[in-house]
Amino acid sequence: MTVANKIAYFLIPFTVVFSALAYGTVHQPIIALFYLLVAAMLILWAIDSLRSGAIRFSFSLLQLPVYAAGVYAIIQVIPFGWYSEAGVDSIPRTISLDPYSTELNALHFLALAFFFSISLGMLDRASRIKRLVMVITIFGFIFAFFAILQGVLSPTKIYGIYERQFAQPYGSFVNRHNFAAYMEMTLALPLALVLSGAVKRDQRLLYITAILLMAVSLFLSGSRGGLIALVAELIMLIILTTPVRGTQKLVVRFGLAIALLGAVVAGTIFVGGESSLTRLAETASSNDITTNRTHIWSVTFDVIRNNLPFGSGLGAFGVAYTPTDDLSGLERVEQAHNDYLQTLADAGIVGLLIGGSMLFLFARTASRNVRSKNAFRRAVAIGATAGIFGVLVHSLFDFVLHTTAVTILFLVLVALLVAAGSKYDDDVEDIDPPDRRHRRKGSIYPMRRKQSTPA
Repeated sequence: MTVANKIAYFLIPFTVVFSALAYGTVHQPIIALFYLLVAAMLILWAIDSLRSGAIRFSFSLLQLPVYAAGVYAIIQVIPFGWYSEAGVDSIPRTISLDPYSTELNALHFLALAFFFSISLGMLDRASRIKRLVMVITIFGFIFAFFAILQGVLSPTKIYGIYERQFAQPYGSFVNRHNFAAYMEMTLALPLALVLSGAVKRDQRLLYITAILLMAVSLFLSGSRGGLIALVAELIMLIILTTPVRGTQKLVVRFGLAIALLGAVVAGTIFVGGESSLTRLAETASSNDITTNRTHIWSVTFDVIRNNLPFGSGLGAFGVAYTPTDDLSGLERVEQAHNDYLQTLADAGIVGLLIGGSMLFLFARTASRNVRSKNAFRRAVAIGATAGIFGVLVHSLFDFVLHTTAVTILFLVLVALLVAAGSKYDDDVEDIDPPDRRHRRKGSIYPMRRKQSTPA
């Protein structure tokens, strides 16, 4: 294993942590740093291939939809004619109503795709999977503690210095819903380890403490979508960790889930302040036009209808929304507050096919890998599946996957799900049947070296 390979692997958890701490990586200078990290990972991957004489990559089809989204964004900005308007000649006619934003989205999707591919390729050892899961769990615990502390001491300022007008920050995220989505994923892994029995008895209290703290911080973020997603995630975890005929175990685990929620509610009340619980009485409507989901969703349907079959362009939702909005138009809406509706609005039928294929491949991979015979990796697969499912539920109410830090952790969970279905040479405990065939998540093909000929 080369030094370049080790550094490339190290950059995966580093990117996960950095992207969350850097305000969720929503500002252009920080996004540019993320692109530099991805470029460094690609260079290190190439160096590793040359030094080791082997190309490491994954066969997982889950990579294809991410690349397809980037490629389609490029297609949306290709001129297929010219027109004149308001005295301006030679205006390129493109699918996208906002070509510049769509170009930025194309670059962003391709950067995420490269990061995803490298993550899949670098998770080639059982020890690396365990290490990455441990980093996510520890960081989630520390991050949750910091968010609760900041919510008490400085609720309107991130790190006590950065304040955003018209925003409701929590933790290091500018938007509290994004923080809730992040916690949904970080707590899913340790919770699955505990429910699956993959944690040693003397370590369970530590894991339970971390889980409770992360759940309390999620409640205190005040995200109703996050609360709904957490409940859906818990139901998914109970179903996946209970045998088909284990009725008694199912009842016990539902009881444990209720006890967990009770402890979280008690912790939330103890800390005080606004939480998801205090906001449940509110309706989906809001006095703020930019967050009134009922109105936004109705206008989004018009945007979808007006831009079929190819969409208005990835990242062009704000431009497509304004002329369709029947209100004053003084406040511009940039997101549909529903990732599924916005996918249809931005990419049309093509987006439906890309998104649908991603969901299908995820479901197929999850159904196979949650049955892994290795106890630890089965728990990892279950936790990754539940975390991904939680975010997919949350995406019905918010635009969490439009935040780079959330998307990065989401892709890392998908990579862990894929990696959990493989068998590794450094497995400490191998309880798989010796005659069972395993499907490798990736392959290493030797590179042909040119033979030097004597002069």
